[in-house]
Amino acid sequence: MSRKVLVTAGASGIGRAIAERFLGEGDEVAICDADPAAVTAFSDAHPQAVSAVADVTSDADMSAFLDDLERRWAGVDVVCANAGTGGPAGAIETLDYGEWQRCLATNVHGAFLTCRWAAGVMKAQGHGLIVLTSSTAGLHGYPFRSPYASAKWAIIGLTKTLAMELGPHGIRVNAVCPGAVEGERMDRVVAMEARARGQTEEAIRESYVKGVSLRTWVTARDVANSIHFLASEAGARISGQILAIDGHTETLAP
Repeated sequence: MSRKVLVTAGASGIGRAIAERFLGEGDEVAICDADPAAVTAFSDAHPQAVSAVADVTSDADMSAFLDDLERRWAGVDVVCANAGTGGPAGAIETLDYGEWQRCLATNVHGAFLTCRWAAGVMKAQGHGLIVLTSSTAGLHGYPFRSPYASAKWAIIGLTKTLAMELGPHGIRVNAVCPGAVEGERMDRVVAMEARARGQTEEAIRESYVKGVSLRTWVTARDVANSIHFLASEAGARISGQILAIDGHTETLAP
């Protein structure tokens, strides 16, 4: 029986990998993303999916998108609150308050708006799975990336709290914590951190690998496979858990 799956920031990167993993199983999938070009590309590749341009930090955008989705589907089985942004890099005293706010808004406020809707729909139907995307930065201190680390730690608190709040209604809530995921987004992060730390991009890349026990990066597919497992019958009793998909991060310190 096919499931109804929502993925925020689902038009590219980890979100697209998650959406495509469920589409590959024949599930009904809806994605939203703030990037119109990425949404168009996703829609062209997967016309059977519901695709919409929506900013997860906008209550109006999300209400319009989610209300429409609820009319289409009359329920949802899996919600992946995946939207996030890396935010600025630098010593705390150099950071701009506006950039701090934008990082927290996308990562935390976006998760709130998504989970608020999911909780109402899932309570009414008596079941569901919410998976939030945190990061290994939500498990460790992360020098020169304080906005991002703060946001991703907040996601862990939200996950644990919602697992307790929604569990009596048959709703499971978990978080995934990807490590350094290969792709264009991480390329931008590496370049940003190199500038902030006064190091070469090669040195930053080496530090990521050296800080991981398996000495490897992660793929978006690795993350998608883990979420698919959580949504499977094999994961039916897993809730309130923080699943690191990272090769075991030992440190994020330079």
